[in-house]
Amino acid sequence: MVELLAPAGSRESLIAAIEGGANAVYLAGTMYGARAYADNFDEAGLREAVKMAHLRNVLINVTVNTIIDDKELPELADYLRFLYKIGVDAILVQDLGVAKVAKKVAPGLPIHASTQMTVHNLDGVLALEKLGFSRVVLSREVSLETIKHITANCNVEIEVFVHGALCVCYSGQCLMSSLIGGRSGNRGRCAQPCRLPYTLVDEQDNDLLKKTAGKYLLSPRDLKTIELLPELIEAGVASLKIEGRMKRPEYVAIVVNNYRQAIDSYYANAFQVTDRNNHDLAQIFNRDFTTAYLLGKQGRNMMSDRRPNNRGVMVGRVAEYDRSQGMVTMRLSGSLAVGDQVDFWVKVGGRVTATVKELTLVKDGKNHNLVPVEQADAGMLVTFPVESPVYAHDRVFKVYDYKLMNWAKKFYNTGAPVRRIGVNVAIRAAVGEPLTVTMVDEEGYTGVARTDFIGEEAQKRPLSRDIIEKQVARLGTTVFELNEFTCDIVGNVMVPMSEINEARRRAVDMLESNRLARYERPKLTASAHIVTEANEMRTSNTGTGIAVVVDTLEKLQEALFAGADWIVFGGESYSHEAIIPMQYEKASYTVHKAGRKIDFNTPRIIRDGEQEAFHSWLKTVARYKPDGINVHNIGSLAAARELIDIPIHTDYSLIAYNNKALEYLKDMGAAGVVLSPELNLPQIEALAQTSPLPLACVVEGNLELMVSEYCVTGSFLGALHTGKCAAPCVNSGKKFYLKDRKDMRFPLVMDQYCHMHLLNSNRLSMLPHVMKLRDMGISQIRIEGRYMEPRQLKETIANYKEYLQLNGELSEEKKSKAMLIEGSDITRGHYFRGVL
Repeated sequence: MVELLAPAGSRESLIAAIEGGANAVYLAGTMYGARAYADNFDEAGLREAVKMAHLRNVLINVTVNTIIDDKELPELADYLRFLYKIGVDAILVQDLGVAKVAKKVAPGLPIHASTQMTVHNLDGVLALEKLGFSRVVLSREVSLETIKHITANCNVEIEVFVHGALCVCYSGQCLMSSLIGGRSGNRGRCAQPCRLPYTLVDEQDNDLLKKTAGKYLLSPRDLKTIELLPELIEAGVASLKIEGRMKRPEYVAIVVNNYRQAIDSYYANAFQVTDRNNHDLAQIFNRDFTTAYLLGKQGRNMMSDRRPNNRGVMVGRVAEYDRSQGMVTMRLSGSLAVGDQVDFWVKVGGRVTATVKELTLVKDGKNHNLVPVEQADAGMLVTFPVESPVYAHDRVFKVYDYKLMNWAKKFYNTGAPVRRIGVNVAIRAAVGEPLTVTMVDEEGYTGVARTDFIGEEAQKRPLSRDIIEKQVARLGTTVFELNEFTCDIVGNVMVPMSEINEARRRAVDMLESNRLARYERPKLTASAHIVTEANEMRTSNTGTGIAVVVDTLEKLQEALFAGADWIVFGGESYSHEAIIPMQYEKASYTVHKAGRKIDFNTPRIIRDGEQEAFHSWLKTVARYKPDGINVHNIGSLAAARELIDIPIHTDYSLIAYNNKALEYLKDMGAAGVVLSPELNLPQIEALAQTSPLPLACVVEGNLELMVSEYCVTGSFLGALHTGKCAAPCVNSGKKFYLKDRKDMRFPLVMDQYCHMHLLNSNRLSMLPHVMKLRDMGISQIRIEGRYMEPRQLKETIANYKEYLQLNGELSEEKKSKAMLIEGSDITRGHYFRGVL
């Protein structure tokens, strides 16, 4: 049976998930979880969570899915050993360094690849399978056909998201919150800038959408796949994952319970999704719903561009509003009750929110014939107080359903379990013997206890079946409930009720212990040593070269003329033009003729259906003898290592944030690494002293904040939702930007694979500080030149060559010159501030 995996950001949510019908729950401790602002669980809470879940055959997966700094590694090791010891069923990781530490200090602890690892094709899944991962959570961007292909060709479990919030960027690839606000999603502190308003503009700052779309152009609808459950189950998915660790426990209870009902109906050969299921899922929280990319690209129909938060459920329209009385009259299209909260979508002025404190039925359409009611249903005309003005025909949405929320609360706040385990209880009582209580649960686990009291001849009231059953059935807040009861009483025996109750309690304790024993693991050996030692091969730096990323032969020529030491050519084209093998051949010839070196770049995202072509491309371009292949994800790394014999360099999108990740990448065949742009200078210096690989740092260019399967221009200008895009990115001749509330303009570029890249509004520049990276032993400084004009690129390289040669403190003249060259619209990224 497929696993239903539920989120828990608090103890209440954990209980709601278990009682709602989850087979497994994912949650975080107080460290290293990608939802740092959830309540999360301390050590005592984690122990309790594991015991509570395991008693009910529910698994606990703990998220350790943030990137980890070297200084945190010893604490991480202790934490992983703790998770192993308390019986956590698996950990989810993003950082390869975390996986490496876990394998060393807690072998036997199953490791799941978080969606933050951006695994979106079979190459990536197989790579992680070979590394010993037991499960892979696929990117939300994969299609149902891709899921089928992957599950049919791997031996690792596949987990997919089925409900909840969507990221507009490929998870694990987003730097937007980090670079513009200092709060890193990769460190669990995303500020969700994607839910803020933006305007699509061109170079002349023209609003290209005006009133044809809302302002929330990066805000996706919520995922909902309950109708697709049969297809997902039959595709071979092992686990169906609900998003929502930041949501309230009522949300968890309702979503889990509705998906539980649908899954159970499938296995009963009577699959159904009722109107009530759909209503409750929408009512508890929705930004409108989408199936994301499972059935193909939805274009603008995937986006909640007019409202980034809960829409609720429409329950009618305003008939009239009496300003003098502050009373609204409305015709209902859905039910409304006292205690509900509604939003009026006012034509002028945004939203008006009101709680229904009293509700009156207008029986004959006249306000003088009124009947107070607790609830009214669709078709009825009602009136109730609303302080702020609303207008006729305004739509009304119920955003809080009082009765539904109260029903949901019963899953977690009654103090007694909702889902119980049936036990058969047998009693043996006789004069001269202790009373024996034997409990056997549905799976055959047993608990036995005997009274200390020896049964005596009763003087007045001997034990009877009814008396004993009444005492034994008092299972109270335990997870058990009485199923069958048998009683063997020999003679007129007397045993005190207190003794029977104590025996029942001890039988329950033994039964619980036996149920939990199956989750016990072998004891760990002594704590493994995880301190990173300095690598002698890295103590002497042979010099720091300048590497330049380009996507055209023209820029390549300019980079060589300016003195670039290394060219990274190809991959994704920012001008949406295909780069053919002949261009790679010419690039290699040109660079090598100039006595320089070249990497062939690969796409950041390679859809599953593009893998065969990618493999063929690797074999083809290998004949042109590049000095390296630059890869962006773990699948591409594995494919390059297997198919060609050329050094492999990993880009910053394959995150390297600590030395253990560097060691892991070396083990996988990497010959060099571009460090994460979220590292600061002290962190980089520490890594450079111990790194087993040559290191590179990006120092110049408009960094990518997002890479997305969704395209703003295609969705809202190209009619992508119709099934065919008009390609405004190519055919309009315009450059596109997203402008935020502070009038900052973020460039949009679309590559030849129809991925959208959102670039930072401010250009990264480390020109007056580049010598610091050189002195740390960084092998390459990297200039991102794809968004630059050829002449600008040439000048930029020349400037870096000049400053890279300087020693000591900069003169005032050099400082002034750098300021003039850089201009005002620059950022130092995280080099001086780091991330939270």
